[in-house]
Amino acid sequence: MTGSADFDIVVVGGGPAGATAANDLAVQGHRVLLLDKAGRIKPCGGAIPPRLIRDFDIPQSLLCAHAKAARMIAPSGKTVDMPIDGGYVGMVNRDTFDEFLRERAAASGAVRQTGEFERLENNPGQPSVVHFSDETGQARSVTARYIIGADGARSKVGKQTIKGAEKIPCVFAYHEIIAVPETAPEDFDPVRCDVYYQGHLSPDFYAWVFPHGGTASIGVGSAQKGFSLRGAIKDLRAATGLDHCDTVRTEGAPIPLKPLKRWDNGHNVVLAGDAAGVVAPSSGEGIYYAMVCGREAASAVREALATGQASALKLARKRFMKAHGKVFWVLGIMQHFWYRNDKRRERFVQICADPDVQYLTWQAYMNKELVRARPAAHARIFLKDMGHLLGLSPS
Repeated sequence: MTGSADFDIVVVGGGPAGATAANDLAVQGHRVLLLDKAGRIKPCGGAIPPRLIRDFDIPQSLLCAHAKAARMIAPSGKTVDMPIDGGYVGMVNRDTFDEFLRERAAASGAVRQTGEFERLENNPGQPSVVHFSDETGQARSVTARYIIGADGARSKVGKQTIKGAEKIPCVFAYHEIIAVPETAPEDFDPVRCDVYYQGHLSPDFYAWVFPHGGTASIGVGSAQKGFSLRGAIKDLRAATGLDHCDTVRTEGAPIPLKPLKRWDNGHNVVLAGDAAGVVAPSSGEGIYYAMVCGREAASAVREALATGQASALKLARKRFMKAHGKVFWVLGIMQHFWYRNDKRRERFVQICADPDVQYLTWQAYMNKELVRARPAAHARIFLKDMGHLLGLSPS
């Protein structure tokens, strides 16, 4: 590539994936522009595991709550408590959490620019031109050697540059942030995440009530067209006694549940985060995987810059899937089988009462890897799982 560029890399999107990529590259001394829309907050339960806190140096001051347990609610109303033995789930507010990540990238040397990506113009042998509109709506452009598209599930960067990116399957999520009164309803626990596996609240996913200190996230996801997400939240708030709480804000967005088969265009673009489809099936967890993906995208771009070989961009997906592909596969199977109908959801919640399931679930969540240290537990879970699936286990 000949000719000078304004930036080595333009990162489009300032969520966890984009901000992490921008920070990692800026720390390495690269010229980075972080282009992000103003005022957008993604609907999200806001749960992060201890490993994320360790790996990405997240200060405890960003945690608005420490969840010490989860409660699974079956279609019948039966509940299963899953306490976390010796650990916790960190809860964050996405407005302050994402802004912290963007500010950290800026402190490392990245240039922040508020604006919306419009299109990418590629010229043979020359740096690419990134066209965007700034916060005033004025058309602007900069040149860059590489572009990281971290602009969400309906990524403009992906649609314009990578074949198949526009076909990414999604669950549509909606949540309402409410102010929790000093005297909260008896059923609400400020250190517990409640997950509802009930078909009337979500026919193919789940609904949730997650504590956030002085607020709470009440949300739902579904891929079924025509299903009323707002109606489900209205019903959930009424059922939990949270219908009279003040609503702070509402948000909705598509959430991808399957990694794209290709993340790069073989030339100068690589995707990260929701744009690459790295939200875990079954659980819908995205923050940790987005940040890992952003880090892998940054690493791949760094190698491409150092070697001049655009083929290095493929390393982002290769490395991510090597580390996490098996987990995504297992969770995808779980969602496919257990979220189909209320009969299966009832059995799924029943399985969650098993001590082996609880131990392995929390260990895998907190450490982000499949637990291999207890093969006997895995064998017992497999046999119980098949028994539930085939209807051989008692209800």
